[in-house]
Amino acid sequence: MVECSISNKIYTYTHECKWPSEAADVHHIIVRKSRSKGSLVCFLALLILANIIHLFLVKEKSITILFWSFLCNVLLLKLLLWKPVEKESVVVMPAFGVQLETHYVSGKIIRRFVPIDKILKPALLECVTPVTCYWSLSLIVREEAELMLVFKELRPPVKMLVPIWKALCAATGSEGSLNTCTEEDGPWR
Repeated sequence: MVECSISNKIYTYTHECKWPSEAADVHHIIVRKSRSKGSLVCFLALLILANIIHLFLVKEKSITILFWSFLCNVLLLKLLLWKPVEKESVVVMPAFGVQLETHYVSGKIIRRFVPIDKILKPALLECVTPVTCYWSLSLIVREEAELMLVFKELRPPVKMLVPIWKALCAATGSEGSLNTCTEEDGPWR
């Protein structure tokens, strides 16, 4: 049973409650299928096939030109198929812990489990790089030097991360406040 759903052009967020609300809380971020991307992949595959046929049939043309066009087409095809992630899920079990799942298009599933007593606090962070800015959801884990990313492959928008963050805060018993900066923190306020 889907309780809540949020969508944009790239991702769909769903919140499921299959069991009683105290047992498990399942959150999915699903990559939406793009029809234009599929048609572009088919077009590039046909272009590669045409280059291969042309390479074998026409011998007067320069082979280096055909080779470079073939190589460029293969690289474009690889870039379009680069992230084969179908969905990432967070299963919050307040009595046991949090299970993080990454589902790939190939059928491969990678699962990570974090016991609830090892989670100090979930953190909703804004990541800034020279090229882009995005939000990420991380777990501060006891006896770990680095933050554990909840979504390793996907970068969903903050409106999809907030319900998951609130569920993690409720499960770990930490206070979930979006405004955690106070005047005592420093002069930057």
